[in-house]
Amino acid sequence: MDAVYALIKEHPRELLPRAISDIAQNIDRIFVCEAGGRILGTASWQILPEIGRPKSPSIEIKSVSVTKRRRHKGVGTALIKAVIRHIRQYHPSQIVVLTFAPDFFRQFGFREVAKETLLPKLYMGCINCTKYDNPLTCPEIAMTLTLPSSR
Repeated sequence: MDAVYALIKEHPRELLPRAISDIAQNIDRIFVCEAGGRILGTASWQILPEIGRPKSPSIEIKSVSVTKRRRHKGVGTALIKAVIRHIRQYHPSQIVVLTFAPDFFRQFGFREVAKETLLPKLYMGCINCTKYDNPLTCPEIAMTLTLPSSR
């Protein structure tokens, strides 16, 4: 937990901070890449609440972070592929990210969307953001990966 916390904290411009208690409560939804006992990267996910009658979940990938020395060496790509592969078992209709690195996520098929289309995400996290006053004017880019229905 401490290593995940420290890695996220290394990137204050790109990532929102996460409390140790939040990391502990969600440890089962955090993927890490490690080598030699050191965490090189991390990515986590969460199922977003649905408004209205539940159909199929949207799942957010968040807190994607790679040590500066390991960027552009495949760590982030491996993490995102692993997270996407894992969360497909929940049959989400889409995977959501808010990011400052849209080109990175485009390689996995993510497309930019208007933030207004992501009300569950805005309700879950953005409404409590301590970095930006308004979720709709936050500079992060909203993106989704639409998945085919497999049910």
